[in-house]
Amino acid sequence: VQLQASGGGSVQAGDSLRLSCAASGGTFADYAIGWFRQAPGKEREYVGAISYTGISTQYGKSAKGRFTISRDNANSMAYLQMNNLKPEDTAVYYCAADPPPYGGYYPYQSRGTLVTVSS
Repeated sequence: VQLQASGGGSVQAGDSLRLSCAASGGTFADYAIGWFRQAPGKEREYVGAISYTGISTQYGKSAKGRFTISRDNANSMAYLQMNNLKPEDTAVYYCAADPPPYGGYYPYQSRGTLVTVSS
């Protein structure tokens, strides 16, 4: 499966932004989708994930209460809705796919999309 993340940009603190992850070349509904980010000079951070059905989601500490992950299996899309953005959310964001048996390895990853949040 090939993934393409988009929707990044420059926003002000407190703004919202929705990132999209478009999939092709595979059966999208078979994959769990995760979102990750990497800020300059820092290690990659887990943002959250959604199950292949879309029923279950989980979030990293920094995302809880502000970010929401969703998916549209019919259109092979996943989304990361980010609200109340903070300068510390500035990072390159990636989506990734985890095939069965969903071991959490996410071997398929998109190129990143840059989110810059200014105060």
